[in-house]
Amino acid sequence: MSHGHLTPREAERRLYLLTVTRWFPVGLVVGIFVLVQTGRGLSIAQAATVGGIMGIACFLLELPTSGFADAVGRRPVYLAAAVVNVIAALAYALAQDFWAFVVAGALMGAFRALDSGPLEAWFVDTVHVSEPGADVDRQLSREGTLVGGAIALGAVLSGGLIWWDPVRTVAGFEGVSALDAAVWVSVALTVVHLVAAAVLMHEPRLPAAEGRTRLAHALTESRQTPAVIHSGLRLLGTNRVLLALVVAEVFWSIGMITFESLMPLRLEEMLGSSQQAGALVGPVSAAGWGLFAAGSWLAGVSSARLGVARAAMLGRTLNAIGAVVMGLVAGPVALVVAYLFTYSMHGMNGPPHAALLHREADASNRSTVLSIDSMMAFLAFAVAAPLVGTLADRASIAAAMVTAGAISVLGAVFYLPARRAERSRALAPVESGTLTG
Repeated sequence: MSHGHLTPREAERRLYLLTVTRWFPVGLVVGIFVLVQTGRGLSIAQAATVGGIMGIACFLLELPTSGFADAVGRRPVYLAAAVVNVIAALAYALAQDFWAFVVAGALMGAFRALDSGPLEAWFVDTVHVSEPGADVDRQLSREGTLVGGAIALGAVLSGGLIWWDPVRTVAGFEGVSALDAAVWVSVALTVVHLVAAAVLMHEPRLPAAEGRTRLAHALTESRQTPAVIHSGLRLLGTNRVLLALVVAEVFWSIGMITFESLMPLRLEEMLGSSQQAGALVGPVSAAGWGLFAAGSWLAGVSSARLGVARAAMLGRTLNAIGAVVMGLVAGPVALVVAYLFTYSMHGMNGPPHAALLHREADASNRSTVLSIDSMMAFLAFAVAAPLVGTLADRASIAAAMVTAGAISVLGAVFYLPARRAERSRALAPVESGTLTG
């Protein structure tokens, strides 16, 4: 590895490779985590609680960890995240009871908090060494495309592994679940990502004195987490539009429980086999990611024609209706079709929601606004998932899906303040011209 600065092109290639090694293992397991847990004896409520624990861990650690990459360097933090990722993946692979899965969920939440940001920041900083102030929007856009492609490819491979079940058909072992093969391949690939990060990421070492100063600053910043949260809540209290947008995000998170957590279980219920469900979830998830991208494109078209707020309302409503339909359909084909529609509308809701958030933020509070929105989403999922899971256990999976979807549709109402603000913003130049004409 060169000890000089990387060229922008070299940094770009490394960004893309690390993006693929980071997200490909996720595709192998993201659709089957809940099937693995229920297959090892957890109830739906317990499996949902594990997801909630992961959300709470990420909620608590997102702000404290954000300053450490600036303080000690992007590479050490990213390597630490990769190490925690390996440990978390192993914990999931080995867990056999609820509390073991709780530990695994907490570790995964810690990984997601550490992983958020250092790679992208490293790439931008590396490019700016050679080309100060250079725009990197095209490269980051390609990175986003690679994220979706890596997850989709991993999901397809996962479905193929589960369908093939090589541990039983090739090795002859009968006591290992077909789902476990995908889990252990994912574990191995997290190790590959750790090695790739250690080899490919390169940044100058900070002078010892500067490193100590910046670390002390990061520790001070981490202690400011309660103050940042309080600042965000105070901002919500003075900005009704922003408060409504965050509430819409809460309802969005509740709806996600239907198509992110309950869909594989509903499919298993219809097919009568976790192996058949797991094999089908892979390619269906891959198709879902493709339609998510199509929905994001559709959001741009809808925003241009309807306005940003109305596009957000439409995406939220259609996504929620799709979630309700997923609970009402009676066969696996109809469930898959409803899931694909729901996921495409999930993609459609994202861009206008983000655009509306940015309208209510400025340079002095933009990070706080985005962090509060993200953190409330994690918290809402963490609180609602066990409740929806309990309903699935005590009533039915279908009833839980319909309930979560119906609750989610209420989120559309909370875009109305943004719609009124958008209308006022559009009228302001006209009124100004009338007064001055």
